[in-house]
Amino acid sequence: MDLSGRVAIVTGSSRGIGAATAKALSREKASVVVNYLTGAEMAEEVVKEIKGKGGNAIAFQADVTERKDAERLVRAAIKEFGQVDILVNNAFRPMPSKSFLDLTWEECQDQIDRSLKAAFNCVQAVVPKMMERGSGKIINIVSVLVDKPVAGALAYTAAKSALIGFTRTIALELGPHGICVNMVSPGMTLTEGTMRIEESIRNAVALGTPMRRLATPDDIAGAVLFLASDLASFITGSYFPVSGGYVMS
Repeated sequence: MDLSGRVAIVTGSSRGIGAATAKALSREKASVVVNYLTGAEMAEEVVKEIKGKGGNAIAFQADVTERKDAERLVRAAIKEFGQVDILVNNAFRPMPSKSFLDLTWEECQDQIDRSLKAAFNCVQAVVPKMMERGSGKIINIVSVLVDKPVAGALAYTAAKSALIGFTRTIALELGPHGICVNMVSPGMTLTEGTMRIEESIRNAVALGTPMRRLATPDDIAGAVLFLASDLASFITGSYFPVSGGYVMS
């Protein structure tokens, strides 16, 4: 899975799945842009770790729900590294569990913006240069909650469902240009965000998973790495659950 000479942008990569993905891509010799919204110190720590192991990385602040920021992010990657070969749309904003009748449309819209609008902006910003070169990899992070919903997560689930439809459609449009567009769908993953969930709930999900554990960020990053590599050069529009079999149980 050698990615020498490739350049990757990973949105929302100051922590959790995004940080693990940035590090995984770097281990295979990709140069990486570590995007963050507010976690500047954590993003710089990710960059420091990558550079400490001989890799190339920069941290770049951008709110990718804003079109101008997404464009700035892509321009910064090209200025620093010359091109963008891989885009991983991972940025999102967690929200507490909330029943449908207590939910506002504004909260739903915020989740849609964080998932769909952010990916829309970044893909439109990065694709023209990919089309010129006739190659590129786009990987969108979705969620197994679209297959196995839980009460209280309507806004998040609806936003990720929209991102799935977006991914499958642009895969059709971009395939003739040599650009692969795929999805990685994590199960519950041990991150800072999920550690706020009650332990009893985390344990119940783990017990309901055939592999009897929750995912780690590295589990998810491994799937992204595969899809970013030449091993996945004839895979597009595909949905990869990384859930330990949770969606089958």
